[in-house]
Amino acid sequence: MESNRIILNYSLPPSIDDIEAMAADVLQALPEELLRHCEELTVVVEDMADETTMDDLGVEDMFELLALYKSGKEISPGVERKVANDDDALVLYRRALLDMWCEVEDDLVGVIRQAMIEELGRFFEFSDDDVQEMADRHY
Repeated sequence: MESNRIILNYSLPPSIDDIEAMAADVLQALPEELLRHCEELTVVVEDMADETTMDDLGVEDMFELLALYKSGKEISPGVERKVANDDDALVLYRRALLDMWCEVEDDLVGVIRQAMIEELGRFFEFSDDDVQEMADRHY
């Protein structure tokens, strides 16, 4: 039996805009348990986490941080924001995602989906088993 395959070829690594487009599609298809927490969620893609973020989280290797949920009410743990913009954002780190993509040799959308489910699941205090079940179910 013949099968048709779609192969995405990139002569350059996917850009921030490419990752944002993929993440927007993933966001719409997240597990229902997570979606109910994400009505006002904005997905932002940055190239890499900055040093301040890494220091605040105690992360030494910038390629270990794939995604970070930032509450609009806090600028860092325990510090309230004093500006009008209270949007919650899920920040995806492009270079770390691309590094993971190369390492696991999986579909890039799958890597993005996994990172989003894991970060949102952790932030909304789902158990590790629940996060893994959601990831398996929506792979």
